[in-house]
Amino acid sequence: MSRIGKLPITVPAGVTITVENNIVTVKGPKGVLSEKISERMKLTEENGILKVERPTDNKQDRSLHGLTRTLINNMVTGVTAGFEKKLEIEGTGYKAAKTGNKLVLSVGYSHNVEFEEGNGITYDVPAPTKITVKGINKQQVGQIAADIRAVRPPEPYKGKGIRYAGEFVRRKEGKTGK
Repeated sequence: MSRIGKLPITVPAGVTITVENNIVTVKGPKGVLSEKISERMKLTEENGILKVERPTDNKQDRSLHGLTRTLINNMVTGVTAGFEKKLEIEGTGYKAAKTGNKLVLSVGYSHNVEFEEGNGITYDVPAPTKITVKGINKQQVGQIAADIRAVRPPEPYKGKGIRYAGEFVRRKEGKTGK
């Protein structure tokens, strides 16, 4: 039995889950999310607890069992609490600013790099060297954060660039003169 798949999903008050033609829709205080799941998985809800069950023990059903449960749990978490990724900017003159609904990055290029808010994603810049990406879709938040980091990934010699909060960048030794 899948360790993750057999865990029940508690549905908080104010959250409704509907299933129609393999499409699970979760509505909550922060918004609405929907995801298509495998038709082989069976969902049962009773007393505010949702369980995902699989029909057989073959390899495909076992892998889909945990995946389906995790996707639904992430949707429930997203519409209640939301997700966020924090990024840090390191380097002389590197900074971020929010103008209107755009995130503007100045990271050593001849031009500024801009990211627009949309699809439920919002940016917060508490300090010029800190960025927070927020949203209700976990996959989208992670992808946008990865896109921002890819603008100037941290380099191993001086450590300059954009990194996730708490990310360790392994440093290399520079050239040695003879």
